[in-house]
Order: sequence, then C-alpha cells, then structure tokens
Amino acid sequence: MFPAGPAPRPKLRVLRALWALLVVLLAPWRLWAIQETQECTWQVVLNNLESVGKNDAIDHFVDQELYTVDKVFDLLVDAPIDPDEVRGLGAGEWERSWSCTLLGSGHLLTISLQTYLGFPYYLKINYSCTGEVSSEALVRKGHLTGLKPVVLVTFQSPVNFHRWKIEQLQIQMEAAPFRSPERCDAEEVCLMSWYTPMPIKNGSVVMRVDVSSNGLGPFIPNKRFHVNINGFLEGGRDRELQFTVGNELFHLIPQYFVNVPSRPLWYTVDQTPVLILGGIPEEKAILLTDTNFKDFFLVELSIDSCWVGSFYCPQASFTATIYDAIATESTLFIRQNQLIYYFTGTYTTLYESKRGSERWVRVLANECIKRLCPVHFHSNGSEYVMALTTGKHEGYVHFGTITVVNCSITWATFIAGDYNLLMLVEIVGPASSKYFQVVSYDLVNDYLVVLYTIPEFIPDGRRGRQRGLEKWVGARRGPSDPTSLLCPLCLCPLPAQGLEFLMILGTESYTNFPMVPKGMSYNPYNNLLFIWGNFLLQSFNSENFIYLADFPKELSIKYLVNSFRGDMAIVTENEEIWYLLEGSYHVYQLFPSKAWDVYINLQVLQQSSLYAPNETMVTLFYEDKKLYQLVYLIDNQQGRLVKRLMPVEQLLIYQQISDEYVLERQGSHLTLSFSNFCPFTVMRLRELPNPKIYTRQERYRAQPPRVSEPWGFHSENSLAVYQGLVYYLLWLHSKYDKPYADPAHDPTWRWWKNKKQDQDYHFYLASNRRSAGSVHVDMTSYEKIYDLKAENELPERIFLDKGTSYSFSVFLTARKPEVLHGPSFQVLSPVDLAVVLADPHCIEAIVKEKVLVNLTSVLFRVKLSDKRSCFDQGISGHHLMKTSMLVKVLGLSGHCFQNTNQGPRMQSNLMVPVLIGCPPGKRLAFDITYTVQYNRAQNKHYFDCVKVDPEMPCFLFRDSGCPAPSPLPSPALPACPLTAPTHPLLFLWVFHLSSFPSLISPPGLHPSDPTVFYPFFLIQDLVTGDSGSFQGSYVLKVVGGGPTLDTIKEYSEEEIYRFNSPLDKTGSLIWTTENTMTTEDLSFNIMSHNSLGIEWLCQENSPCHDTIPYHIFAPEFFFKVLVSNRGVDKSTYCDYQLTFLLHIHGLPLSARRAFLILLVSASLFVGLVILYIVCCLLSPYMVKFCNILRWKINSIIGLESYYTYSTPSDGRAFSHSGTVSWRNSRLNSRVFYKGAEENKAET
Repeated sequence: MFPAGPAPRPKLRVLRALWALLVVLLAPWRLWAIQETQECTWQVVLNNLESVGKNDAIDHFVDQELYTVDKVFDLLVDAPIDPDEVRGLGAGEWERSWSCTLLGSGHLLTISLQTYLGFPYYLKINYSCTGEVSSEALVRKGHLTGLKPVVLVTFQSPVNFHRWKIEQLQIQMEAAPFRSPERCDAEEVCLMSWYTPMPIKNGSVVMRVDVSSNGLGPFIPNKRFHVNINGFLEGGRDRELQFTVGNELFHLIPQYFVNVPSRPLWYTVDQTPVLILGGIPEEKAILLTDTNFKDFFLVELSIDSCWVGSFYCPQASFTATIYDAIATESTLFIRQNQLIYYFTGTYTTLYESKRGSERWVRVLANECIKRLCPVHFHSNGSEYVMALTTGKHEGYVHFGTITVVNCSITWATFIAGDYNLLMLVEIVGPASSKYFQVVSYDLVNDYLVVLYTIPEFIPDGRRGRQRGLEKWVGARRGPSDPTSLLCPLCLCPLPAQGLEFLMILGTESYTNFPMVPKGMSYNPYNNLLFIWGNFLLQSFNSENFIYLADFPKELSIKYLVNSFRGDMAIVTENEEIWYLLEGSYHVYQLFPSKAWDVYINLQVLQQSSLYAPNETMVTLFYEDKKLYQLVYLIDNQQGRLVKRLMPVEQLLIYQQISDEYVLERQGSHLTLSFSNFCPFTVMRLRELPNPKIYTRQERYRAQPPRVSEPWGFHSENSLAVYQGLVYYLLWLHSKYDKPYADPAHDPTWRWWKNKKQDQDYHFYLASNRRSAGSVHVDMTSYEKIYDLKAENELPERIFLDKGTSYSFSVFLTARKPEVLHGPSFQVLSPVDLAVVLADPHCIEAIVKEKVLVNLTSVLFRVKLSDKRSCFDQGISGHHLMKTSMLVKVLGLSGHCFQNTNQGPRMQSNLMVPVLIGCPPGKRLAFDITYTVQYNRAQNKHYFDCVKVDPEMPCFLFRDSGCPAPSPLPSPALPACPLTAPTHPLLFLWVFHLSSFPSLISPPGLHPSDPTVFYPFFLIQDLVTGDSGSFQGSYVLKVVGGGPTLDTIKEYSEEEIYRFNSPLDKTGSLIWTTENTMTTEDLSFNIMSHNSLGIEWLCQENSPCHDTIPYHIFAPEFFFKVLVSNRGVDKSTYCDYQLTFLLHIHGLPLSARRAFLILLVSASLFVGLVILYIVCCLLSPYMVKFCNILRWKINSIIGLESYYTYSTPSDGRAFSHSGTVSWRNSRLNSRVFYKGAEENKAET
C-alpha cells in the first residue's frame, strides 16, 4: 500500500525528514552508482585503417579482406613473438581452416601462416553523459581515473554446418587508449578514444559487441551493439561506398511514412546481418540496415517492374511498392505485385569467394505469388522461404510443391525440427461456404493430415467461460496429457469480470461474429501455435486450442511479433499494440492506453528526443529480448526516423496503478491506496552452476601490448601489433581442431611453449623501457578462459547431453499479507513456484521447497534433467532438439517487477530455451602421447621411423617373420610370410639374417610375440578445458590408405567391409583383434579402452599386402582410420567421428616377392664371392701379362723415338738423340732380361 493524502504536521514532517536522512546515510554505496547509470552510455563506431584517430569517422563493415602487419612485427626482434618462429610453427602442420585475402588482391588465398595478419577494422569506443560537460572532457577524465572499456565480441554460429564448424565463440579484449593526431595547443590531450581490433571469423557474418567497464572511473552500464558484415555494399571509386542492390536515396520524404500502415520485419532469427523493410508507398524502395536500425539506408532497388496481370494471373492494379521483404543470412527476398526476386550478397567469410549476385534475380516466373511467408529458424544447414500462389495455381506452396484441391492457402509455417509444414487453408464447401482448417504436411513421408477445423464464429466468452473451464479441467487432467502441466495456472488470481480464456470443446456458445483467420505463428521452443485474425487461438499440440477472451473481437490482428523467449507483441489493423506472456492467458493493451498517456507525459517533461506529438509507427520488432519500435517523428516540421525502446514493464506498472486503487477514509481525509498483487518483494537466483558447461561459450582473452609512452597512449604501430596478436590467437583456436591431441589441452600452448622460460627477462626489459619497438607483449594476456563464474540470472540457453541435468535455486522473500479488495480474488498459496516444460516426455523437472520461517522466505530447488529418450546420436552441435523450461510464480505473470539500473524488469516469469543433443565444443581426439607410452610398455620396445615426424609418430607392424615352431597348427595366427626386420635395415641384411631370427629380435622379446597396437582416445571439451580418456565403445575402420601421403585414396563401402569385417572370407583383412564383441549385424568389431589391441594382418587381397618399398628401408603404409561410436555407445548423444592418419612401418612382403628378393640377393652375394675367388687365383698371371704388355708398349715407343731423332735436319740433335736412344734401348734390354730371369727362377 502506498498512502497519499494531505500534508502532515510540521513536527511529523521533521521526524520524517530525519528518518529519510538516516536512510540515505545508511544506504549502500551501490545506490549512488545506480543513480549514475542512467546518465552515461557507451558509444561505439567502426573505423577502418585510414580513419583511426579521426573524430567523426564512421564506417560500415564492407571489407572482409585481411592485411599483413609483418613489417611491424619485424621490429620486435627481442620479444616473445618471433615472426620466424611463427612461420616455422605454421609450416609442415595440418592445413588450417582459416582463409584470408590480402588487401588489394582480387583473389582469395589459402595460406599456412607465413605472416602476421590484421583485420580491416577497429572499434572506436567513447562514452557520453547527460549534462553540460563535453564528451571529450569526460573521456579524458575516464582515462586519467583508470577507466578502460572491456569489449566482448560474440561470433554467431553459421547456418551451413556442413561447411563450417558449429561453435559458440567469444573473444574478450581490453581497449587501448589512442590520442588523436590532430593538433591541439590548449591542452596536453585534446581528443582521445579507445580502440580494439574488430575481428572476423570464417562462417560468421553476425557479431554482437558488448561493452563494459573495468570497474574504475565513472560507472557506466553495459551496452550491446550489433556489428554485422554488409555484403550488399561495395567500395567504388575513391573508396566511396555504393549499394549493389540499387541506389541510395538521401531524403526521407514524409509521404513515405506519414499515415502509412506499419509492416512486419521478417528475417532468420539470430542469423541475419542485414535487415530490410518494404512498404514504401508507390516506390520500389526498402529500408536497409546492418546495425538493427541504429542507422539505416533508404535504397531504391534496381529491379524491372513488369506488369504481369493476365487471365491466369489476375492483378487488379499495378504498384511499385515492395510488399513482402525477407532477409536471410546472405540473401534478400522481395515481392513486388506478383513477382519474386532475390539478391545474394558478397560474403567471402561464408563462401571463400566473391560469388554475390550482380543483379536481382527473378524466380518462379510462371507463378503468381500472393504472399511470402518467413521461416524464422534455419534447419539442416539451410534457410527457407515459402511462397503462396494465386490464380491458376491457387493452393500451391513453393517449398517443394504441395497441392490441395479446391482450396486457398492463407498462411504457412515451417516446423524445422520435425520437417513439418503447417498450413492455414481456406476450403470452399459444397454450397460455396468457406471454412478454415489447420493442415499438417510431413515433408519426409509425404503425408497430409487435417489437425483442426476452425470454428465459423467467435465463441461467446462471457457465457461459456466457466462451463468450458470446468469441462477442460475435468477432462484434460492426467499424467499422459501434456496440457495437464498447465492446470495449476487455472487457480491463479482472476479478475472480477470472469475467466481469461476458453477451451474450445465444441459445446460452447458462439456469437454472430465470424472468425476470419489471417495467419499463424509458431514457437519451436515451447510448441505454442497461435492462429490470429479478429481473434487469438493458442495451442500446445496443434490440435486442442484455447480461445483468449481478453482480445476484443471487434479488432483485427495485422501481424504478431514473437520474441521466442516467452512473450509476444500484437499489432492490429488500426495500429494498436497488445502484449501477451506465453503461458498466460491475459492480453494487455499497451497502446493506446492510460498507461501510455502517463508515460508520454513523463517523457515530454524530461524533454526526450525520442517522442513527438506527431508520430507514425513503421515496424515493431524484438532485439535481445526487448521490444523496440521504429517510429517516424515530425517535430518542428522536421521528419526523422528513430529506434526506441517499447517500455513494456513500465506500461504494465502504470496500468496496475491506474486500475487497482481505492480511496479509504482515514480520519477526516481520504487516502489513496494501491493493491500490490505481487506476494513477494524480491526474487533471487542462487546456487547457479558455472555457465560454460551449459551455454557452451568458448571465450578467449586478449589485452593490448604494453607501451612505454608516459601517458599510456598507443601508436599506430602498437595497434597494428594488437591486430596481429588477436588474429594469431583466433588462428590458434581454429588450428587446434585436429585429430592428434597435443600434450597440453590448450590452443595457446604451442604459442608460448618455447618462451615461458624467458618471461622474467622480457618483463625486466619492459620495466626498464627497453623493449624492442617500445612494445611489450605479456604472454599471460592471451589465453583461453575456462573459469567463468555464474551471474545472478539464468543463462541465455542450456545444452543438455544424455542424462545430464541443470540445477539452481529460486529464493523468494514473501510480502507481508495485506487486505485485498475484490470478492473474486483468491490465492491458494502466497508463493507457489511452477515449472512448465514444453516436452515433458523428453525432460523432467524436480522442485523441492524449503520454507525459511525466520527470513519469511521460501527456497525452491529446481533440477532440470534429460530423460534419455528423445534424441538419437548426432555430430557435435548438429540437429539439436529445441524445447524450453518456464519457471513462474503461479498467478503472477505481469504483476511482479524488479527495479534495476536500466529500468524495471519483469519477475516471476523466466523462460529458458533448452537444446537437447550433442553440445557443441566436444570432440574425439587421438591420444598419441599415451598411445606411444602404453605401446612401449606393453611391447617392451618402440621403434620410430627413420625420418621422425613429431606430429605423426610411426608404429611397427610386427616384430618377426614367423612365430616359433609349434607341433599343432594355430588357427588364431594367420599364414605368416617373410617379414621385414624389427628396425628398418637394408634388405640385404634382412635375407642374410632371416634364418637367424634371434639375431634380429630385440633383447627380452621372443620372436614369436606379435606387436599389438593399442590405440587410445580422448574426449576433449573445448569449452570447459576438460580432457579425459574415452571410456565408451567405438567401431574402428580403415577407410583409406596408401604407401605415401600423396597416394592415399578413399575406399568404397564394399572395400571398407572387406578390409575391416571379421566376416570377410576373401582374405582382405587389414587388421584383427581378439575382442569378441561385434555390432548387431556382426559386421564390425566393437572396441573400447579395455580392448586387447589390434594386430595388423595385411592379408593377400588387402591394399597393404606386398607393399613395394621406394627406398632401401622397410616398406611403410599410411592408414586412414575412422573411429565412431555411433550405434555402439549408449552413454552420450554425441556421435563422435574421428578420422586420422596412422603411419605403420616395417610391413611384410609376400612370399613370392620375398623369395625373389632373396634369390636376387643370394645371387648377387654368390656372384661377388666367385668374382673375389677368381680375382685371387688369376692375379699372378694378370700381373705377368700386364708387365709383358707394358714392355711391348715401351719398346714401340722407344723405336718410334729412334726414328724421330734420326732426322738429318739438325746434326747436333741427331747425335744427341742417337746417344739417348741407344742408352734407353740398353736399359730396357737389361730390364727385360732381368724380368725374364726372375720369371724363370719362379718357374
């Protein structure tokens, strides 16, 4: 009760003033901060590289190409980041999933990181406060008091999960202060701002930017911005932006908006970077925005406005107006008259190529389209748009082609999870009477069924409410009926005029007002289906409908706006706005209303710029669970388009105050008293678990490099370093998703693993301002965050795996009982908590109540669990089942509010989407480290390849050629051909020592012991950082292979069966195991972490049999192995599929090839021995023969010399030559005679 009356006496006034002063002094300091939160707000704009430091520069996200910052990093010669080391880290590893384009290049490059790259944009951050102080002075004050904005960028997961990985990725960055280079003589710092890189990620075109404070300086509330990539803009000449869809119009003419009906805003929820809105009268123009109408463009579309009216396609009149406009992740759809066009934007982050449309493309050219219907949620990696036809093909839905005879389809809604199409169909009866039906079409089974026939007239709610309620409660209560969960809501406080809804059973009374359905709306999270027109029907199962009697039948609904988070707004044909909380049955009128008039008057007193005497609503839409209006205002004959918040909670509070009050006489005066229908004062959430395991949000943290500038301002070079560091951090994240697990479960481990020991040295340099380039990079500032704490609210969504649960507590402090007015107001319990489940056969909730008498409070412990029954197995993040949990205090929807620093917030109604299936961020990895250690321990040895690859260690095929002799044949051991040695030696050694296996076996290992391969795998949670041994069952298959990496080929299904199945009779098995457990069809073996290991066979018809060596070392083979737990592991919803390469060396040769090589080797050996013996026996004769041959050669040479010197041309020369020749002849004769004597003596 809030009393109001005449002024009290002076003495009492003094006492009350002292009491108020005492309350102010004892109030917590946080109240002072709350008062300031409404005065300051963050401001964020996008700047490209050339706009950094400019005061009024605002850019749009057009460029999607990266640029190199290598020159800046080359200056950091003595820093933890070494460009040469980074290049070495990127080389030789698995190909990364990131692709980038260098600025200025016209084509896309896929690179292994050879350079540091930067993003094309920065986020410029400022803040402003109400008052006379300039924003520049406020920013300087904030910097001097230690304020640093903290930016959290959230990347939206892509639609196409077949191409891109599904993940919930965030990066938290601290903004760097930057001083404007503009000259200023008055002060040390004239203009400054904070900057952070604006990162982009392949597959994501929608980014949310949340800006908060670091806790120092002025108190500024958190604020969210939408920074999306605009693929319909391109840079023209002189870098001026121009639209690819048409031409921008720069004047908002009043006739475009004044007295023009509002229209719905249609798009794919959470996936659309660019929103469009048609409805501009007699203009082929649309409103286009990439910031959720924070700013916008008016664009005239470049389409051919053709006249298509004909006998088969009736068109009463021609208009240029764009009636239906739908935006998806990359494509825009519009309808003009009966023509459909689409235009695909240029998004290289989605397609890795510039494949956008060059012009608007007309589709369904032979059809007359009367309406486009949106599909708000994507499914199976695709988005959908439905088109309803008229004319000769009346009754067709172009979502595929669905035809119903003698009918007209008014509306269609696609249920993505069930792959089901709901249609609102108008059917012409035998006597030309028309009636409407809700029809369901199963797209998978091609099955059509009628779910519900809509009554012809509107029910008489006043005369049929109570009777219908009693029948519904009596007939529908039961454990097997899902609607029985809502029966406790019937006991809520009811207004005096009667009930708020009526269950349509066919026995109720009807009015003379015909039901005119116009459309449908479906929420896949809580399965609520609404049919709307001049009435409002809702259903939880699409078969049993409830008539909401609070909505007046004299009005007609034009469109619904669903938040898909538990509430919705209704816009009528005369532009009235109504509001409904899903799960309740009371419809509130927001505009026009007394509450709206009160709110407008208060805004006028505050001189708000968001309201004017003349205004026209353009559209109504939800953003981040809040309702917004796009309104055209005319103030002082100036028109402008503004986006403003629709104050739903404030209007509901004013409505309660204006409706529920009484005048009581106290003494000689009347007192105005208000009734508070909320039985509790505050609602708190406690014991919330850490959110990461349920929200599946991966978060990284990056801080700007430290600079040695005295004032802490950064330069363009240090900002470029910041760009490169953020890029490399995200690159490491994408690179981490590889089949071989690292020794440390952290994507940043490779970055700093060789630099941690020098951390103190780099800190010493930075402390003495001796860092290279005046920049210091702290290695602890770039990491992945695993220990996020829960806030005092439920998460945005909850992911549940098989059998997992989510627990929390609701703490309600009861209000002191008051005297309530009204004979029909009844409350069974002051505070009762209910949990409404959309799919009770899939999830269950357990609520335990604990009354705290001393605190006049009630504590409810809620546990939400999966029932292991509604989902098969799926890949991580794929095909998740949508459902929801609604936590509400019975009977208090729309009555309880909590004051916060951002205005009142509704309590007692908490709706959380729940996604059942394999959560994103879980993967199966090959534990190479433990596999090597365990195999070494079990096999008593481990021999790696000659060329060691640390990323892919080798494993030995088998120890020896054959087992030890046995008197009985062993069927368990296959026929064993001659094998290569234990270690890759020369083949000549192999066959020379093959008869002595004990010589080539390692010490302590008997030659009969086979080498068994024991693989181990890890389940790694990329979100929480948990990594543990995979304890489930799995099936291992060899799906490809080759003797080299370049010759690996994929095997067909038939080959996979022959190479891996124990039932194979063709002698094609690659491996075998002693495990006896197999799949249900006995086709494949089931393995686990306790398996007996794998023994390699490579039988005669297998691809690894008789591998030809390419060098002198033993043969080797690369097996492409697929490991999957699908169908064999019942402990999880996750279908873990891991494909990795396994390098095996020391493979055996076939007996034929081994004998051939042995024969060739033996022949060569024998030949060499014979050659040696022959050489030894014939060596004396060869020496004698050589000497004789030498003597004869010398004699011939001497004889020729004699005749040469006998020439008479020179007597002196002749005499000299003759003397020399005679002496040489005598000498040779003596040598020959002496050699003959020696030979004779030997004989």
